[in-house]
Amino acid sequence: MSEKEIAWDLTEIFLSCEDPEISKTMNALLEKTDEIANQYKGKINKSNFTAQILHDLLEKQEEILAGVEEIQVFSENKFYANTSLPETKAFYNKFMDFKSSILKKLTTLDLEVGKLVDQNPQLIHEDILGNYKNYLEKVMKKFPYKLPEREEQLILEKDQFGANAWQQFRDSWISTKKLKITVEGEEKIISASKFGSLMQDPDRKTRISVFQSYCDLLRRDEEIYSTILRNICGDWVKTSNHRRYESPIHQSLINNETTRDIINNMMRIIEENVEVYQRFLKIKKKLLNLPILGGVDTKVYLPSKKISTWDETKDSIIQVYDMFDKTFGEFAQDIFNRNHIDASAREGKTAMVLSNPWYKGKSSFILTTLKGLLADIVPLTHEVGHGIHFYFSSREQTFFNYMPSFTMMETASIFGELLMTEYLLENTRKSGEKITLLYNQLDRAGTAIFRSSARMWFEQSIYDAIMNGEFLDGKTISKYWCAARDKIYRDSVEWDDESKWEWAGIDQFFFPEIRFYNYPYIYAQLFVYALYRTYKKEGEHFVQKFKSLLSAGGSLSPEELGKIVDLDISNPKFWQLGMKQYEEWVTELEKLIK
Repeated sequence: MSEKEIAWDLTEIFLSCEDPEISKTMNALLEKTDEIANQYKGKINKSNFTAQILHDLLEKQEEILAGVEEIQVFSENKFYANTSLPETKAFYNKFMDFKSSILKKLTTLDLEVGKLVDQNPQLIHEDILGNYKNYLEKVMKKFPYKLPEREEQLILEKDQFGANAWQQFRDSWISTKKLKITVEGEEKIISASKFGSLMQDPDRKTRISVFQSYCDLLRRDEEIYSTILRNICGDWVKTSNHRRYESPIHQSLINNETTRDIINNMMRIIEENVEVYQRFLKIKKKLLNLPILGGVDTKVYLPSKKISTWDETKDSIIQVYDMFDKTFGEFAQDIFNRNHIDASAREGKTAMVLSNPWYKGKSSFILTTLKGLLADIVPLTHEVGHGIHFYFSSREQTFFNYMPSFTMMETASIFGELLMTEYLLENTRKSGEKITLLYNQLDRAGTAIFRSSARMWFEQSIYDAIMNGEFLDGKTISKYWCAARDKIYRDSVEWDDESKWEWAGIDQFFFPEIRFYNYPYIYAQLFVYALYRTYKKEGEHFVQKFKSLLSAGGSLSPEELGKIVDLDISNPKFWQLGMKQYEEWVTELEKLIK
């Protein structure tokens, strides 16, 4: 890795948190919101409200919300890059107040539009509204669960200082924590944000020291983390009941345009194929030369000491995408050229890895932490794939349509991983390096398919417990965590007692705006593995279909997107296609290590 800091350049949006353009932009957006609220409030469900007028309203809302997203990207990126700075915290809070004000002002219009399409479903099929067909179908599905205007506004205010504040408190709290660890016999004090990268350290003693220190930190603060999780999840149970959702997951199914049957089919395939993951864990044990795997070994990749400079990493990623398709390569190049990647480690930086889309800039920002190794390439290729997805969709879709559902959001990123892994395998002659590459790909996929399944079962058990009136203290939450975890790992892994607190360090469980965050990862991984099999079968003929899928963004449902590439997600046996690809690679790895 280059000695210079690899930090993203946010000046394309604003110069700093004190940039006067921010206040000007916020005020202009508030004024526009007031204008359309006054122009349309109380008129949407009148007989003279035509499809053309609805079209114009939606265009105006998109303009406002794209402007809000732009400020959000800036405020989040500033905060995530260094959560310890008072100015980034203050600006992030200022933005959340502003966003809440905008959404409250638009609440009435959203409710009236929902009522309009609910009572006049034929409107959705008007030619003038063709661009918004899928968006309006989602609005119509959500409308029965909307509340009166004042209640919707109160929920926004409640969430700002309730569930959202709980999450922000947890993120800030954990980012300030230090771990006392031992590395090669030397005691060190490190930021808790480095936990994830150190759990992949090839030295097992280091991993044990880091894992024990981290879990002990979580245990000592278990009252804080259990209180936060209990309140975030408990709040949602009350809210979902108030909205008359069938269950806490119901809203997520609507947002992701999927059904309980499809998700149940998928989870059934997982349970039927846990043995495949057990085979991989046996390989892991053998390659790590261990008598039995411990909890500290579940996240470790096979070590690769090969160095990769920043320029080498960048050039390899651009080359791989360019070989697949020239436009893919151009979009990848643009992300690097515009300095939209923050890759250096620093005090206070969040441990999250993400790609943050920027609609107005027709681009994306990437947050990660690289160590200067060849092993960094595949994870960064994944994040650049997210960016490429947003490049395609933001150029072809309007704001309401450019964001794919969470179930489809990993499509280009995982596909990019597979392209990079294939490229590295083809350009590696040494069997040991091939084993490392294939092992690490299967480990990443195993995380998405199997570990995410454990997290899904854990989330469901937490909500079930709350609905059954059970009080969730730290020990009770840990009991459910271990039960879900053991459905996947069974007796393949030996866990020490402190590992039961691991749930407290997993960000996704604390996201208040995205319930059941984990099943979309399973969905995406199996979908893309099936997609990859299609690509290997069709070759060049597949590329244009894939570009059409990415360009569609969220303008089509996942089932419709699947049909573009000739995949039928509604078929109960569909998920076995992706699982078959995983199993074939496990078999290939078994042959390589004999």
